[in-house]
Amino acid sequence: MVIPSRKLKLLYLYKILWENTDWDHKITVNEIIDKLEGYGIPAERKAIYWDIELLRQFGLDIICEKERANKYYIGTRDFELAELKLLVDAVQSSKFITYKKSRELIKKIGKMCSKYERKSLNRNVVVADRIKTMNESIYYNVDAIHNAIQKNKQIRFKYFEYTIDKRLRFRRNGQYYDASPYALSWSDDNYYLIAYYPRYDDISNFRVDRMKDIIITNENRKIIEEYRDFNIADYSNKIFNMFSGKEESVKLQFDSSLINVVIDRFGKNVTICDRQENCFCIITNVIVSDTFLGWISIFGNKVKIISPDSLREKMKERVKEIGQLYK
Repeated sequence: MVIPSRKLKLLYLYKILWENTDWDHKITVNEIIDKLEGYGIPAERKAIYWDIELLRQFGLDIICEKERANKYYIGTRDFELAELKLLVDAVQSSKFITYKKSRELIKKIGKMCSKYERKSLNRNVVVADRIKTMNESIYYNVDAIHNAIQKNKQIRFKYFEYTIDKRLRFRRNGQYYDASPYALSWSDDNYYLIAYYPRYDDISNFRVDRMKDIIITNENRKIIEEYRDFNIADYSNKIFNMFSGKEESVKLQFDSSLINVVIDRFGKNVTICDRQENCFCIITNVIVSDTFLGWISIFGNKVKIISPDSLREKMKERVKEIGQLYK
């Protein structure tokens, strides 16, 4: 079926204005007519004025700069250029997004501004030796997990790791994992599935980019009572690098120079106590794991575990074991 050119004219006018105009680049009616002719669409000046008014009524912010030959351009768009640059920076610097998908997403982001503004989206953001993921299926994994959560269903999947010779190897000899997905969390440039894992009868975390062959089952999710009102933000504040462990209340002493580190890690609502001239303490709940102890170790003698005693002993043992390596 051949669609009359007059029916297409309004759509092409939208395209011309959207792609060719912005605050610094305007277009006259004669230039619009020339571009329409390039698409094989004949147009008269009077009809263009009517069409511009129709697009305005539709909601497009078309500004007219009155001169001898009036000039038109798109004013407000859904995203400001600064916002688009921010999105491009996030895509380019994200380890989670493959190079191929990064290029595809940036191209799509560029369609939300004029062709002139698009050039400034070539940001060349460099994040020190950023290693992009190689698992292209991760986007479908995320989508499947979201669908399972919305439908209140369990999932099955295979989980892999890499061997010393850099080969992919499935854990548990390729057997499926069964889990009840609670949430997805972004941590340290990786996506994690937070789920109830019946094998441990507890919450476990799985790297989404290491999951394969996800299946949404017909079984409803199992929600254990302890996590019935699961709060992803609260959980993320307690856990370090998504390594599971036992939740404990801890008291830590920090050098005063680390106050920004504490607020960045635990938030402004963290309980601060025992303030002194050169140090202060906090009391907070954390999920105790080797990565938590590793985080403490980063700051050397500027952080001290005050309580519980069991955690102090773990730290002493860790320091002793590390010291043995350098004898």
